[in-house]
Amino acid sequence: MENRTKEEQVADFLREGIIAGKYPRGSRLKQAEIAEQLHISITPVREALKLLEAEGYVNSDSYRGCRVVPFDPAASGEILQLRLLLEAQLVRGAAEKASSKDLADLRGLAREFEQAFASGDRASARGINYRFHRRLYDIAAMPQTLHFVQILWARYPFDLINVAQGRGAEAVKEHEQILVALGNGDLSTAVLAMRKHIESGWNVLKKPA
Repeated sequence: MENRTKEEQVADFLREGIIAGKYPRGSRLKQAEIAEQLHISITPVREALKLLEAEGYVNSDSYRGCRVVPFDPAASGEILQLRLLLEAQLVRGAAEKASSKDLADLRGLAREFEQAFASGDRASARGINYRFHRRLYDIAAMPQTLHFVQILWARYPFDLINVAQGRGAEAVKEHEQILVALGNGDLSTAVLAMRKHIESGWNVLKKPA
């Protein structure tokens, strides 16, 4: 995080907030409020919102200001396939490069995720889940691939998946399977575990209400 510019750090903060549902789809993002919350000037917030607009998280116009982009269900199936492809590459890269400190950091985030869900704090759990995946994919050192994955995340229905009954407990187990494979240096199992994680989240949407 320390190597990122201030606007990149703000963009990551807002990405997490959007995926976690802190900033609901269609809601307005007020630059002055965000700057005050983060104790920074408005300039890096403005630049961060430009980055997020390019990635598809927000849109803006001179009348309505900047708003979180609504979810488009028609695109989700294609996005799922792209996620499976690109995130498999990131997991493979992470498995090849992960240090003991990287694994310790990931295990710490996995524990935080489990504790947040156990306490019923789903909003925090969603944010921690974002940080878990972002930390994992940072290890791969494949910034272009990660950039495209973040664009896909902007269009994916995390807010619908993560409120499903029982999804948190499943995700805890799936995170553990990924971490065990990474700890063993087992690239193929790590990739399969991530595919299962992504697909099981998707399958939540297909279950009857």
